[in-house]
Amino acid sequence: MAKTSASRSNVQQRASARGSTRTRPAKAGKADDSTLPVAVTTAVRAALDKKAEHVIVLDLRKAGGFTDHFVICSGGNPRQIAAIADSVRETLRKELHERPTLSEGVDKSEWILLDYFNFVVHIFSRDCRTFYGLERLWGAAQRHQFTDPA
Repeated sequence: MAKTSASRSNVQQRASARGSTRTRPAKAGKADDSTLPVAVTTAVRAALDKKAEHVIVLDLRKAGGFTDHFVICSGGNPRQIAAIADSVRETLRKELHERPTLSEGVDKSEWILLDYFNFVVHIFSRDCRTFYGLERLWGAAQRHQFTDPA
């Protein structure tokens, strides 16, 4: 576990050095006026481009989380869930040179997790999202809801 914390710290230092912790207003869809990191809004935009449903960002900085933000969204079927994950991965890689340090759940496509250290993207099936209820578990976190800008 100490190795994971040390690795996380090293990656965060590298991310800070290259400026990936920049923030700008949330423009990835219609949302409240708060500011979120560029990488988070880019992930939201990539998910919305693939018609992700019920996109929410939880700000965990004041809630005592192990990461700064959760991006949570749903897809209608396994193919769409995989397409959302691929879109997020590719968009962050091409635009910000960010790669997830961990990807889980890709085989089953019920819950895909992409860990970028400063934020984690959760892509759920509708039933799986209801069952685990991350929004409920992290009820103390500030919420930012996004809608498709179309």
